[in-house]
Amino acid sequence: MEKGEGIGGFFRSLVGISGDKGGTGGGRNVRKSGKSKKILAGKLKKSNKLKIKKHKAKSARKIKASKKIARKLKARQKKPAKRSLLAERKAKKLEQAKEARLKRELEQKKKKEKELRLKEVKIKGEKIRKLKEEKARKLKIKKEEKERKKKEEESRKLKIKETKEKAERILRERKEKEKKEAEKKAKEEKRKALEKRRIEEKKIKGEFFNLGIPGFSNLVGKGIPLGTSNLIEGGPGSGKTIFCLGVAADACKQGKKVLYMSFEEQEERLKKHMKSFGWDADEFEKKKLLYIKRFNALDIARSVEALLSEAKKELLIEVQPILIPPDFKPDIVLVDSLSSIASAFSGEESRFRIYMEQLFRYLEANGITSFLIRETANPTHIGSVFVERGEAVSFLSDGIIVLYNVFYRNGRRDRAMEIVKMRGIDIDRKIVKAEINGKGGFIIYPNKVLSDGYRLT
Repeated sequence: MEKGEGIGGFFRSLVGISGDKGGTGGGRNVRKSGKSKKILAGKLKKSNKLKIKKHKAKSARKIKASKKIARKLKARQKKPAKRSLLAERKAKKLEQAKEARLKRELEQKKKKEKELRLKEVKIKGEKIRKLKEEKARKLKIKKEEKERKKKEEESRKLKIKETKEKAERILRERKEKEKKEAEKKAKEEKRKALEKRRIEEKKIKGEFFNLGIPGFSNLVGKGIPLGTSNLIEGGPGSGKTIFCLGVAADACKQGKKVLYMSFEEQEERLKKHMKSFGWDADEFEKKKLLYIKRFNALDIARSVEALLSEAKKELLIEVQPILIPPDFKPDIVLVDSLSSIASAFSGEESRFRIYMEQLFRYLEANGITSFLIRETANPTHIGSVFVERGEAVSFLSDGIIVLYNVFYRNGRRDRAMEIVKMRGIDIDRKIVKAEINGKGGFIIYPNKVLSDGYRLT
């Protein structure tokens, strides 16, 4: 293939060659006959087709390669111009990128400056706000301090005022109290003076109290003087409690107020004793004429210290040596018994003597007629020997009534009574027979004087 013919000439030469060969072969094949001719013709045709296909593919490749070479040649011719254009474009792009970068940097710088300015403004604002807050806080603290001082001053003034008012009130109350106490004291002194005068008038008039014990008035005449202290003495079972309960019942019948102080037996038991003799203790209590109360002897012993302090003028209040209820003012007091009180002062006879002196003084000052039971193992007022163990009760009392247990030689036992002493009146000094009767209580037989052949306990 010559230069300038191209691919078309190359293809035409190739076809011409094939035609020549085909034409030659075809002439030979025509002369043949039959089936072999047809097969041969088919194979030849097929072979030719394959050859043509291969040549076409080869020629196509060559055409493609030639076109590529042509493009390269053309590209080589135009390359310098294209390179300059690309360079310009690249340079332009670089310039644009630089400008964009500078622009971005500028914008970023401006943004940072703006942020910095905003930050500075914010910091400045925060600083100003803090200064304002600090100033406000200081002003508030100053104001609060001022208010606090003002309140403290007001509180101090109020406290001074209250203290002054309190002191004035206390002083006023003290004066009122002193005034009331003085008035009360004056009234009490007046009452005591009137009571003392009344008692003295009674003594001058010679008022007497009838015990109501059957047969007793025959031995004392008019009775026992009012306001006197009388000792009821006797051994166990001599009838001392029944004697005193009979005195209490008869005094209530006369309308007198009676306080029965028991240091041994219970209240209900004493009331039961009274009912057994026909004396209605409940009725007397309802009428507020009788008050039976059991006391503790140790309470009496404890009050001695207060009595001693009062005697030494160390105690400003007046102490009563007897536990009289505040809402009951008795005319007659019965104490059962002094022996129980004495047991609370075991080993302290001097204190018991002080207490008895105070008790008798109190009873006399208030004009109370009293009966004090004392239990003795043996009669203390019979024979040449007199033993009282320092109690001095017999000397302090105005009257002494002794109840005896009588033992006869034949073995019979009985009771007797004797009035040993009674200040201010004449008495029958004799020992007379007595008994306890279920209907009348303690009964005295003034005309039955004891004869020989007996022993008293």
